This record gives sequence, structure tokens and C-alpha cells, in this order.
Amino acid sequence: MASVSDRPVAAIILAAGKGTRMKSDTHKVLHPIGGRPMLMHLLASLDELNPQRRVVVVGDKADQLQAALSGSDVQLAVQDPQLGTGHAVLQAEDGLAGFAGVALILFGDVPLVRADTMARLVAAVNAGAAIAVLGFRPPNPGAYGRVIADAGDRILKMVEAKDATPGELAVPLCNAGLMAVDATRLFALLKRVGNDNAAGEYYLPDIVMLANADGDVCRVLEAGTDEVLGVNSRGELAEAEALFQSLRRTELMAGGVTMIAPETVFLSFDTRIGRDSLVEPNVVFGPGVTLGDGVTIRAFSHLEGADVAGGCEVGPYARLRPGTVLGEDAKIGNFVETKKAVLGPGAKANHLTYLGDATIGAKANIGAGTITCNYDGFGKYPTAIGEGAFIGSNSALVAPVTIGDGAIVAAGSVVTQDVAADALALGRAPQVSKTGWAARFRAAALARKGK
Repeated sequence: MASVSDRPVAAIILAAGKGTRMKSDTHKVLHPIGGRPMLMHLLASLDELNPQRRVVVVGDKADQLQAALSGSDVQLAVQDPQLGTGHAVLQAEDGLAGFAGVALILFGDVPLVRADTMARLVAAVNAGAAIAVLGFRPPNPGAYGRVIADAGDRILKMVEAKDATPGELAVPLCNAGLMAVDATRLFALLKRVGNDNAAGEYYLPDIVMLANADGDVCRVLEAGTDEVLGVNSRGELAEAEALFQSLRRTELMAGGVTMIAPETVFLSFDTRIGRDSLVEPNVVFGPGVTLGDGVTIRAFSHLEGADVAGGCEVGPYARLRPGTVLGEDAKIGNFVETKKAVLGPGAKANHLTYLGDATIGAKANIGAGTITCNYDGFGKYPTAIGEGAFIGSNSALVAPVTIGDGAIVAAGSVVTQDVAADALALGRAPQVSKTGWAARFRAAALARKGK
């Protein structure tokens, strides 16, 4: 085959398995790793190759995949009945009609394969291979299919473990399943595959043997075991999560983030943390969190959907829910919860506070125990607190309400009306002291007890 460069890429992603070992009502490839479904991890890596077409082959729970991929350019092809991996790829023929580039075959339950590995497979086909197969060397080859290759990485034979001889089972190089194939030949090869094997299925690797028989060259490239981990059970899902977390922690620390106990910090696929930031132990980052430079996240905090500017401090034991925005040098202290709350630069809520549907001006100080009463059982309402305002401890701000710039709310107040700028709001009952009442009460109580 002549060398061809820069041909377009198409992807066929196999996701037709029933995933019975997951014991779940959710499609296997929609189970999340780092807050994003496995399939979406794979599609994100694939996007770096700018594929011209993407086809996902589905079977069981196809409606879930259709909903998950709604609005994208991904095509769905249905495999029914399910007669093996070769038969599954064949279902993508209509989706790749007229396509003359390189077809990349991936698996939806192998989510951690990197874009550069996909690119290496494509490059091998562009360099002249009819098929490029991804291999790996697991510590326990077990039931993996084997790849028999010469010293130059040319594949001599591929065989499933069920059909392998003892000598072939001794080969440590295994088939990860991923392939790149010259798309002009892929479907013709698949239609020649038979099912005369121990499982009675149409095996995708058989196209390598057919291409070899045609005089073509097929090559094997290797990847690390972690990269090609397949997820078929909850245990393997946990393994993949652990691998993902380790990789993301390493990336962030390499970028200038300090983690005191990195193994206790859990990240999402889109977590962004600026340099010189510090993350203490037992912190969880849900999806949608961005931290600026020099941010400190104290222990046992949980953040999701939050944008935190440089110099801020959060926690310990803080919860930032979606819609939280912290301006520079703002501070959220222990046992503070925020939701759709925007704090201006230098604003502080140091402890024991709930701020929901609130806008807090620069350098405002929110005292301990302050609550924005934003929900009346039917709707949510906003609270606005001006710049430099001071909210005394144990105050309840009943929304909708506005506290003006520089205003002070006295401790223990229930505020139901707007407070003008620089005003003092007192929203509590007047204190009454009754001289000698406590002594008389105790004496009467003791007398009753004596009787």
C-alpha cells in the first residue's frame, strides 16, 4: 500500500454490550468517571483528532445513549442481534458510506485511551499499514486475545484465548481491541469474517488474518495497561476512577498546585486550579469548578459549579454549590454553604452561614449564623447586600430584600424590608429585664419539688 498522509479520520465506537456485570439500569458507558460519562471521556479525546464522522454502535438501552448524544453530530447504529465485535463494526457501514480515510475502532467502555495513542494508530495506517492494532502487556494475560508479531511489529497472527494453543497463550502481548483500518477496505474484510470458533461469534481481529492473506501489512503498537483498562463491573469502574484521579492530581501538581494529601483530593474532569493554590486533605471538586491563582481550600470542603478568583480562602468544612462566584480575596469559612451566591472582592462569611440566591458587595462582612431566607416553599427570591455592609450574627434576611452599601444589621435581627445605605436595622423584640424574677422562680420550683 502506498503511504498516504493527512487522510480524514472517522471513528466507530462499540457500545452495544448489555453490561450485565454492572448490575445497573444505566447504560454501562454512561457511568461517570471524574463526573463525566465514560463515553464522553472517549469522545473528548477523539475530538483532538478532529474526526470527520463518529458512529456509536448501540444495542441494549439505546434510548439512553440517544438522549445522552442528543444535539451532537454522533450517529447511532443498532446491533441487533449481537453476534460479536466484527458484526458490531459492520453495523457502522451506512454511517461511513463514501468515507475513504482511516477508520478508528474504539470501545465505549475503554474510556482512558489518550488522543496521542489514537493518533499513533492512525499514523501507522497513513504510513502504509492496512490495519494497526493496539496491544498491551497485562500482568495476567488470562482471557485476553494474543497478538503474535515479528521483531518489526508486523502481526503474524491474532488469536482469541479460547482458540489459542498453549504456546500462543504463553505470548505476553495481548489485543486491547482498538484498531485503525483503511476505511476503503474495512467493510469488505468484515463481510468475509466467519464464525467458526469456540464462541460462534464474528471476531473483529479476524480481519487482520484476512488482510495478511491478501498480502497486506498489519502492525501492532503498544500502550500501557492502565490506558486500555476496560470497565465491565463496579470494581473496574472504581479502578478507572482511581487511575483518572491519579492522573489529574499529577497534572495539577505539575502545574503548580500544592496538595498536602493528594490521595484524599477528588477532582472532576473539568476542574481547573491556578498555580500557587493550596488544597488541604479531604476536598471534593464536583464538575464546573475553576480556581484562580493563590487560592486556599481548607480540609473537608465540597465545591461544585463554583468560580473562585485568586487569593480566596474556602473552608474548612465549606460547601460551595452551583452558581457560586467568589471575587478576589473573598473568604468562605467553616460550615458555610453558598448557592447561586456572588461575593465581591474581599467579602467574608466566616462561619455557620447559608447564602442562597444572594449578591454580596465588596468587603461586606456576614456574621455567624446569618441565613438568607430565599425559599417560601414555592419560589426562590434574591437577597442583595451592598458593599461594606455588616450583617450581625444570627440574622435572618427574608428575601426579596436589599441591604444598602455600608448598612449594619444588628445581631439577631429578622430583616423583612429593605435597609437603606449606611442605616442601622434592628429587627428584634426589645429586651425586658425583670428584677428578682429568676430568684423567685427557683424558690417556687424548689417548693413544688419538696412537696
